[in-house]
Amino acid sequence: MRPTNRGGRAIVLAALTGVFAAPPLAAQEYQVDLNAERTVRFISRASIEEFDGVTDKIDGYVLIDGPALSADVGGDDTEIYLEVDLASIDTGIGLRNRHMRDNYLEVQRYPYASYRASIVRVTAGPGGAFRVDSRGAMTIHGVTRPVEIPCDVTPEARGYRARCSFQVLLTDYQIEIPSIMFLKLSNEIRLELDFAVAAVGGGGPQ
Repeated sequence: MRPTNRGGRAIVLAALTGVFAAPPLAAQEYQVDLNAERTVRFISRASIEEFDGVTDKIDGYVLIDGPALSADVGGDDTEIYLEVDLASIDTGIGLRNRHMRDNYLEVQRYPYASYRASIVRVTAGPGGAFRVDSRGAMTIHGVTRPVEIPCDVTPEARGYRARCSFQVLLTDYQIEIPSIMFLKLSNEIRLELDFAVAAVGGGGPQ
């Protein structure tokens, strides 16, 4: 997701939300907390080599149709938008980073991966935790595909922490699968997101 400050990108994202849909009166908006720890990790497990790529450059917002997350939340009045800065991914090896960013992800043309979705189901769990299932569209490398993402969500002082795990296929996004010596990628990539969202305007979990 694109790194921004609170007064820039976050305001634009919130404004866009209001342009396309007037939120219900009880709606609550959350923004990715750029002051909290956050990690986006992709894991490649090829037959010869396994490695991770990591970045903390994730941004976005969540709009829910209620004052706080509950089993009643979900539907067209909810919205999730997340984006990741692909140029910031670090695999731990400089040459591998350069080839992956420049030759395969082509970050100069397609700098961000994004996910726009709505919440389809919220399931309450123990200790105030929730399982949140969302369905929407993910755009990587200029290609948009339907995706469903499950997340385990726990309440925090200012909002919630989300931990999400799902898989994508590089060929679905027209990304060539490299097999050069220092960059052997699996077609199937596991993505793991760990980030916090903070309530806008002092709302959120009580």
